[in-house]
Amino acid sequence: MNRLLNKLLRHHINTWQLAGFVLANLCGMAIVLAAVQFHADVKPLFAAGDSFLRPGQVVVTKRVSSVGTLTGKSPAFSEKEIRRMQQQPFVQRLGQYTPAMFSVFATIGSQQMGMEFSTEMFFEAVPDEFIDVQTDKWSYDPESDDVPIILPRAYLNLYNFGFASSQGLPTISEKLAGKVAVRLRLTGTHGVKLKTGRVVAFSRRLNTILVPQQFLDHMNQQLSPGRTPQAARLIIETDNPADERIAQYLSDMGYDTEANDADASKTASLMRIIITVVLAVGLLISALAFYVLLLSIFLLLQKHTEKIDNLLLIGYSPASVASPFRLLALVLNALVLVLALVAVVLLRQWYLPLLGSLDARFEPSAFVPTLLTGVALFLLVTAINHIAINRKVRAIWHMHE
Repeated sequence: MNRLLNKLLRHHINTWQLAGFVLANLCGMAIVLAAVQFHADVKPLFAAGDSFLRPGQVVVTKRVSSVGTLTGKSPAFSEKEIRRMQQQPFVQRLGQYTPAMFSVFATIGSQQMGMEFSTEMFFEAVPDEFIDVQTDKWSYDPESDDVPIILPRAYLNLYNFGFASSQGLPTISEKLAGKVAVRLRLTGTHGVKLKTGRVVAFSRRLNTILVPQQFLDHMNQQLSPGRTPQAARLIIETDNPADERIAQYLSDMGYDTEANDADASKTASLMRIIITVVLAVGLLISALAFYVLLLSIFLLLQKHTEKIDNLLLIGYSPASVASPFRLLALVLNALVLVLALVAVVLLRQWYLPLLGSLDARFEPSAFVPTLLTGVALFLLVTAINHIAINRKVRAIWHMHE
């Protein structure tokens, strides 16, 4: 019986029609898998350092006015203003910049070495979940005098390409900066503490000198116990930084945002939208190609309605009659899956060197998620094909009973 139906298939099959299905489904499947793999490859590049693909982070400040300067009014946020901000529908999480309630005097080098730099500086802290760099050195031990510090990358660039070049001084790499010990003198209303600071990372987003929250809270309590830190900046996390409600609310309340942070967040949202659109287009093409395959197989079944009915009448089961058609769908879907995976591999060979040139530490993601996605789509489409074919054969059987 299988040989008989196979001969019937070969005799009446429309090769160009099935080739069109394979090509259309290949395009859809390749687009879907390429979008999944590209997202997986790009995400570590941005998420590892500056959290480019994370939900948008926006730093909010109060506007500094001339009246506020003359009256001495603090630009810090009150508890009521913070609660009101936290209740806004566009805010997923909110964190505060905690300022140091003590002065900081930093020294690098020594007079014995013939080179010593000293400067006054400041410290701030934010909750760890808002830190945009990954380092295993970001912790504070109360029993130790070492203090990890995160500096803005802009500070290093200003020194290397501005101050150092104009003064004839050597430039400093990130790796070298991490090896330099900074002697810190912390002075508050209730004493002085000597600590040793070490730069553990550089941030693109957070434009401040960061120390661990635990360290800053501990030093504020010890050095200036009578002073309460007030947040002059807030950091909010939102799904859509381009939400019109954000701009409207900030404008109504007289707040400002740091432009670079908002622009980066908008770019991240745009990238997520583009990837979503590409996935949707790929799925749409795959769905249309799947529909074309069903039409092609149904046409074959319609052409063989009388012969299939005769086979059913002489004792063959509907499942046996539908078997060659199911096999055809299985082979075509498997062919599409293999060709789509090959296409994604070739595409990766083109764009991975480009991504690697953006960051020497870039490591591509594994191919397993894409492979699993392809297999899942293959199984889903094949299962639907099999169900549709079985129902069509049973419908022919019942129609001629």
